[in-house]
Amino acid sequence: MHSAGWVAAIALLAWAWQGAEIRPLDLIRDSGNMATYARDFFPPNFHDWRIYLKEMVITLHIAIWGTVLAVIAAVPLGLMSASNVAPIWLHQPVRRVMDACRATNEMVFAMLFIVAVGLGPFAGVLALFVHTTGTLGKLFSEAVEAIDPRPVEGIRATGAHKLAELAYGVIPQVMPLWLSYSLYRFESNVRSASVVGMVGAGGIGVILFEVIRGFQYAQTCAVLLMLIVTVSVIDVFSAWLRKRFI
Repeated sequence: MHSAGWVAAIALLAWAWQGAEIRPLDLIRDSGNMATYARDFFPPNFHDWRIYLKEMVITLHIAIWGTVLAVIAAVPLGLMSASNVAPIWLHQPVRRVMDACRATNEMVFAMLFIVAVGLGPFAGVLALFVHTTGTLGKLFSEAVEAIDPRPVEGIRATGAHKLAELAYGVIPQVMPLWLSYSLYRFESNVRSASVVGMVGAGGIGVILFEVIRGFQYAQTCAVLLMLIVTVSVIDVFSAWLRKRFI
Protein backbone atom coordinates (compact mmCIF):
# COMPACT_ATOMS: atom_id res chain seq x y z
CA MET A 1 0.00 0.00 0.00
CA HIS A 2 2.85 2.34 0.87
CA SER A 3 4.61 1.60 -2.43
CA ALA A 4 1.37 2.09 -4.35
CA GLY A 5 1.03 5.56 -2.83
CA TRP A 6 4.52 6.54 -3.99
CA VAL A 7 3.83 5.19 -7.48
CA ALA A 8 0.60 7.17 -7.65
CA ALA A 9 2.36 10.35 -6.50
CA ILE A 10 5.14 9.95 -9.08
CA ALA A 11 2.58 9.23 -11.80
CA LEU A 12 0.67 12.38 -10.83
CA LEU A 13 3.82 14.52 -11.03
CA ALA A 14 4.76 12.99 -14.38
CA TRP A 15 1.26 13.65 -15.72
CA ALA A 16 1.42 17.31 -14.60
CA TRP A 17 4.99 17.84 -15.92
CA GLN A 18 3.99 18.46 -19.53
CA GLY A 19 0.89 20.46 -18.76
CA ALA A 20 2.86 22.81 -16.50
CA GLU A 21 5.62 23.08 -19.15
CA ILE A 22 8.37 22.42 -16.62
CA ARG A 23 11.67 23.48 -18.24
CA PRO A 24 14.36 23.73 -15.53
CA LEU A 25 17.19 24.05 -18.07
CA ASP A 26 15.71 27.37 -19.25
CA LEU A 27 16.63 28.87 -15.89
CA ILE A 28 20.28 28.08 -16.56
CA ARG A 29 20.23 29.08 -20.21
CA ASP A 30 18.53 32.45 -19.57
CA SER A 31 20.23 33.26 -16.28
CA GLY A 32 22.28 35.99 -17.99
CA ASN A 33 19.10 37.77 -19.11
CA MET A 34 17.71 37.65 -15.59
CA ALA A 35 20.93 39.09 -14.16
CA THR A 36 20.86 41.95 -16.67
CA TYR A 37 17.24 42.69 -15.83
CA ALA A 38 17.88 42.52 -12.08
CA ARG A 39 20.72 45.06 -12.30
CA ASP A 40 18.23 47.74 -13.32
CA PHE A 41 16.57 47.42 -9.90
CA PHE A 42 19.66 48.53 -7.97
CA PRO A 43 20.30 50.82 -6.29
CA PRO A 44 16.67 51.35 -5.17
CA ASN A 45 15.27 54.85 -5.50
CA PHE A 46 13.64 56.06 -2.25
CA HIS A 47 13.14 59.64 -3.44
CA ASP A 48 9.34 59.39 -2.95
CA TRP A 49 9.53 57.33 0.24
CA ARG A 50 6.96 59.52 2.01
CA ILE A 51 4.36 58.68 -0.63
CA TYR A 52 5.28 55.00 -0.45
CA LEU A 53 5.03 55.01 3.35
CA LYS A 54 1.61 56.67 3.28
CA GLU A 55 0.29 54.07 0.84
CA MET A 56 1.89 51.27 2.86
CA VAL A 57 -0.03 52.43 5.92
CA ILE A 58 -3.25 52.36 3.89
CA THR A 59 -2.37 48.81 2.83
CA LEU A 60 -2.09 47.88 6.52
CA HIS A 61 -5.47 49.48 7.18
CA ILE A 62 -7.01 47.39 4.39
CA ALA A 63 -5.44 44.19 5.76
CA ILE A 64 -6.52 44.93 9.34
CA TRP A 65 -10.17 45.54 8.50
CA GLY A 66 -10.35 42.74 5.95
CA THR A 67 -8.98 40.29 8.52
CA VAL A 68 -11.09 41.49 11.46
CA LEU A 69 -14.34 41.32 9.49
CA ALA A 70 -13.38 37.87 8.20
CA VAL A 71 -12.65 36.56 11.71
CA ILE A 72 -16.01 37.84 12.94
CA ALA A 73 -17.80 36.07 10.08
CA ALA A 74 -15.65 32.91 10.17
CA VAL A 75 -16.44 32.08 13.82
CA PRO A 76 -20.15 31.25 13.29
CA LEU A 77 -19.54 29.93 9.77
CA GLY A 78 -16.74 27.67 11.02
CA LEU A 79 -19.02 26.24 13.68
CA MET A 80 -21.86 25.77 11.21
CA SER A 81 -19.59 23.93 8.76
CA ALA A 82 -18.12 21.51 11.34
CA SER A 83 -19.61 18.03 10.92
CA ASN A 84 -19.36 17.19 14.65
CA VAL A 85 -21.31 20.30 15.68
CA ALA A 86 -23.80 21.05 12.90
CA PRO A 87 -26.21 18.64 11.16
CA ILE A 88 -25.48 17.58 7.59
CA TRP A 89 -28.26 19.73 6.14
CA LEU A 90 -26.47 22.77 7.57
CA HIS A 91 -22.75 22.08 7.37
CA GLN A 92 -22.74 20.88 3.75
CA PRO A 93 -24.34 24.03 2.24
CA VAL A 94 -22.18 26.29 4.43
CA ARG A 95 -19.07 24.42 3.29
CA ARG A 96 -19.99 24.99 -0.33
CA VAL A 97 -20.38 28.71 0.31
CA MET A 98 -16.94 28.72 1.96
CA ASP A 99 -15.54 26.85 -1.05
CA ALA A 100 -16.88 29.53 -3.39
CA CYS A 101 -15.39 32.35 -1.30
CA ARG A 102 -12.05 30.59 -1.05
CA ALA A 103 -11.82 29.48 -4.68
CA THR A 104 -12.29 32.98 -6.10
CA ASN A 105 -9.14 35.10 -6.05
CA GLU A 106 -9.03 38.40 -4.18
CA MET A 107 -8.31 40.21 -7.46
CA VAL A 108 -11.63 39.04 -8.89
CA PHE A 109 -13.52 40.12 -5.78
CA ALA A 110 -11.67 43.46 -5.85
CA MET A 111 -12.81 44.14 -9.43
CA LEU A 112 -16.38 43.20 -8.53
CA PHE A 113 -16.45 45.47 -5.48
CA ILE A 114 -14.81 48.34 -7.40
CA VAL A 115 -17.86 48.24 -9.67
CA ALA A 116 -20.13 48.24 -6.61
CA VAL A 117 -18.47 50.82 -4.32
CA GLY A 118 -15.97 52.55 -6.62
CA LEU A 119 -12.19 52.78 -6.60
CA GLY A 120 -10.39 52.94 -3.28
CA PRO A 121 -9.45 51.00 -0.14
CA PHE A 122 -13.01 50.00 0.79
CA ALA A 123 -13.21 47.74 -2.25
CA GLY A 124 -9.96 46.12 -1.10
CA VAL A 125 -11.33 45.59 2.40
CA LEU A 126 -14.44 43.87 1.03
CA ALA A 127 -12.38 41.69 -1.33
CA LEU A 128 -10.09 40.49 1.45
CA PHE A 129 -13.06 40.06 3.79
CA VAL A 130 -14.92 37.67 1.48
CA HIS A 131 -11.89 35.62 0.42
CA THR A 132 -10.43 35.40 3.93
CA THR A 133 -13.80 34.38 5.36
CA GLY A 134 -13.76 31.36 3.06
CA THR A 135 -10.24 30.41 4.13
CA LEU A 136 -10.69 30.97 7.87
CA GLY A 137 -14.11 29.32 7.85
CA LYS A 138 -12.50 26.17 6.49
CA LEU A 139 -9.60 26.26 8.98
CA PHE A 140 -11.88 27.05 11.93
CA SER A 141 -14.21 24.14 11.08
CA GLU A 142 -11.30 21.70 10.82
CA ALA A 143 -10.09 22.81 14.24
CA VAL A 144 -13.58 22.19 15.66
CA GLU A 145 -13.73 18.73 14.08
CA ALA A 146 -10.41 17.81 15.73
CA ILE A 147 -11.47 18.61 19.32
CA ASP A 148 -11.62 16.11 22.18
CA PRO A 149 -15.33 15.20 22.41
CA ARG A 150 -15.23 14.26 26.10
CA PRO A 151 -15.61 17.81 27.53
CA VAL A 152 -18.56 18.43 25.22
CA GLU A 153 -20.17 15.13 26.25
CA GLY A 154 -19.69 16.00 29.92
CA ILE A 155 -21.42 19.35 29.48
CA ARG A 156 -24.19 17.72 27.46
CA ALA A 157 -24.74 15.17 30.26
CA THR A 158 -25.67 18.00 32.63
CA GLY A 159 -28.55 18.95 30.34
CA ALA A 160 -26.91 22.18 29.23
CA HIS A 161 -28.09 24.12 26.18
CA LYS A 162 -26.34 23.65 22.83
CA LEU A 163 -24.84 27.14 23.12
CA ALA A 164 -23.32 26.19 26.48
CA GLU A 165 -21.69 23.16 24.84
CA LEU A 166 -20.11 25.45 22.27
CA ALA A 167 -19.10 28.15 24.75
CA TYR A 168 -17.58 25.86 27.39
CA GLY A 169 -16.74 22.65 25.53
CA VAL A 170 -15.70 23.69 22.01
CA ILE A 171 -14.45 27.30 22.02
CA PRO A 172 -11.81 26.88 24.78
CA GLN A 173 -10.26 23.96 22.89
CA VAL A 174 -10.06 25.67 19.51
CA MET A 175 -9.24 29.23 20.60
CA PRO A 176 -5.41 28.85 20.42
CA LEU A 177 -5.62 27.46 16.88
CA TRP A 178 -8.14 30.09 15.83
CA LEU A 179 -5.85 32.87 17.07
CA SER A 180 -2.88 31.35 15.27
CA TYR A 181 -4.80 31.02 12.01
CA SER A 182 -6.07 34.61 12.30
CA LEU A 183 -2.57 35.99 12.80
CA TYR A 184 -1.28 34.02 9.84
CA ARG A 185 -4.08 35.27 7.61
CA PHE A 186 -3.36 38.84 8.66
CA GLU A 187 0.24 38.40 7.48
CA SER A 188 -1.06 36.97 4.20
CA ASN A 189 -3.59 39.76 3.81
CA VAL A 190 -0.88 42.43 3.98
CA ARG A 191 0.61 40.84 0.88
CA SER A 192 -2.81 40.36 -0.71
CA ALA A 193 -3.76 43.98 0.01
CA SER A 194 -0.75 45.12 -1.99
CA VAL A 195 -1.95 43.01 -4.94
CA VAL A 196 -5.60 44.09 -4.96
CA GLY A 197 -4.35 47.67 -5.02
CA MET A 198 -3.03 46.99 -8.52
CA VAL A 199 -6.61 46.93 -9.85
CA GLY A 200 -7.55 50.17 -8.09
CA ALA A 201 -8.45 48.94 -4.60
CA GLY A 202 -6.09 51.37 -2.84
CA GLY A 203 -2.83 51.04 -0.97
CA ILE A 204 0.75 50.44 -2.08
CA GLY A 205 -0.44 48.24 -4.96
CA VAL A 206 -1.50 51.34 -6.89
CA ILE A 207 2.03 52.76 -6.64
CA LEU A 208 3.57 49.38 -7.45
CA PHE A 209 1.49 49.01 -10.60
CA GLU A 210 2.37 52.53 -11.75
CA VAL A 211 6.14 52.14 -11.31
CA ILE A 212 6.15 48.70 -12.97
CA ARG A 213 4.10 49.96 -15.89
CA GLY A 214 6.43 52.95 -16.23
CA PHE A 215 9.54 50.71 -16.27
CA GLN A 216 10.80 52.56 -13.19
CA TYR A 217 12.73 49.60 -11.83
CA ALA A 218 14.67 51.47 -9.15
CA GLN A 219 11.40 52.80 -7.71
CA THR A 220 9.87 49.32 -8.04
CA CYS A 221 12.73 47.93 -5.96
CA ALA A 222 12.13 50.59 -3.29
CA VAL A 223 8.43 49.74 -3.06
CA LEU A 224 9.15 46.00 -2.89
CA LEU A 225 11.76 46.49 -0.18
CA MET A 226 9.31 48.53 1.87
CA LEU A 227 6.70 45.79 1.47
CA ILE A 228 9.20 43.07 2.45
CA VAL A 229 10.28 44.98 5.57
CA THR A 230 6.66 45.54 6.60
CA VAL A 231 5.75 41.87 6.21
CA SER A 232 8.89 40.83 8.09
CA VAL A 233 8.08 43.12 11.01
CA ILE A 234 4.54 41.77 11.15
CA ASP A 235 5.89 38.21 11.07
CA VAL A 236 8.19 38.91 14.04
CA PHE A 237 5.36 40.60 15.95
CA SER A 238 2.97 37.72 15.21
CA ALA A 239 5.54 35.19 16.44
CA TRP A 240 5.87 37.17 19.68
CA LEU A 241 2.09 37.21 20.13
CA ARG A 242 1.89 33.45 19.55
CA LYS A 243 4.52 32.75 22.19
CA ARG A 244 2.87 35.08 24.68
CA PHE A 245 -0.78 34.19 24.29
CA ILE A 246 -0.99 30.78 22.58
